[in-house]
Amino acid sequence: MTNSQYNEQNEQDELQRYLEEKARQEQEQEKQKEQEPEQLSAYEACVLRESARIHELIAEAQKKNNEHLEDE
Repeated sequence: MTNSQYNEQNEQDELQRYLEEKARQEQEQEKQKEQEPEQLSAYEACVLRESARIHELIAEAQKKNNEHLEDE
Protein backbone atom coordinates (compact mmCIF):
# COMPACT_ATOMS: atom_id res chain seq x y z
CA MET A 1 0.00 0.00 0.00
CA THR A 2 1.47 3.36 -0.99
CA ASN A 3 1.54 6.32 1.34
CA SER A 4 -1.27 8.11 -0.54
CA GLN A 5 -3.44 4.99 -0.45
CA TYR A 6 -2.78 4.68 3.29
CA ASN A 7 -3.71 8.34 3.84
CA GLU A 8 -6.87 7.97 1.77
CA GLN A 9 -7.89 4.84 3.72
CA ASN A 10 -7.17 6.64 6.98
CA GLU A 11 -9.34 9.59 5.93
CA GLN A 12 -12.14 7.24 4.93
CA ASP A 13 -11.93 5.48 8.30
CA GLU A 14 -12.04 8.80 10.13
CA LEU A 15 -15.01 9.93 8.07
CA GLN A 16 -16.80 6.65 8.73
CA ARG A 17 -16.20 6.98 12.50
CA TYR A 18 -17.39 10.59 12.40
CA LEU A 19 -20.59 9.68 10.54
CA GLU A 20 -21.30 6.77 12.89
CA GLU A 21 -20.85 9.01 15.94
CA LYS A 22 -23.04 11.71 14.40
CA ALA A 23 -25.79 9.18 13.67
CA ARG A 24 -25.57 7.84 17.24
CA GLN A 25 -25.88 11.35 18.68
CA GLU A 26 -28.89 12.10 16.48
CA GLN A 27 -30.56 8.87 17.61
CA GLU A 28 -30.00 9.79 21.25
CA GLN A 29 -31.47 13.25 20.69
CA GLU A 30 -34.56 11.76 19.02
CA LYS A 31 -34.94 9.31 21.89
CA GLN A 32 -34.79 12.16 24.42
CA LYS A 33 -37.37 14.17 22.49
CA GLU A 34 -39.75 11.21 22.49
CA GLN A 35 -39.35 10.74 26.23
CA GLU A 36 -39.90 14.39 27.13
CA PRO A 37 -43.54 15.21 27.75
CA GLU A 38 -44.87 17.72 25.29
CA GLN A 39 -45.92 20.92 27.01
CA LEU A 40 -49.46 22.01 26.22
CA SER A 41 -50.50 25.60 26.10
CA ALA A 42 -53.30 26.67 28.44
CA TYR A 43 -55.61 26.90 25.44
CA GLU A 44 -54.78 23.37 24.26
CA ALA A 45 -55.32 21.98 27.75
CA CYS A 46 -58.68 23.75 27.96
CA VAL A 47 -59.74 22.40 24.56
CA LEU A 48 -58.81 18.87 25.60
CA ARG A 49 -60.77 19.16 28.87
CA GLU A 50 -63.83 20.53 27.09
CA SER A 51 -63.61 17.87 24.41
CA ALA A 52 -63.51 15.15 27.07
CA ARG A 53 -66.50 16.74 28.82
CA ILE A 54 -68.47 16.82 25.54
CA HIS A 55 -67.72 13.14 24.99
CA GLU A 56 -68.96 12.39 28.53
CA LEU A 57 -72.17 14.31 27.91
CA ILE A 58 -72.76 12.53 24.61
CA ALA A 59 -72.21 9.15 26.27
CA GLU A 60 -74.65 10.07 29.07
CA ALA A 61 -77.27 11.22 26.57
CA GLN A 62 -76.91 8.02 24.52
CA LYS A 63 -77.21 5.92 27.67
CA LYS A 64 -80.37 7.75 28.75
CA ASN A 65 -81.79 7.45 25.23
CA ASN A 66 -81.11 3.71 25.19
CA GLU A 67 -82.74 3.31 28.62
CA HIS A 68 -85.75 5.28 27.44
CA LEU A 69 -86.10 3.11 24.32
CA GLU A 70 -85.88 -0.06 26.40
CA ASP A 71 -88.67 1.18 28.70
CA GLU A 72 -91.07 1.59 25.80
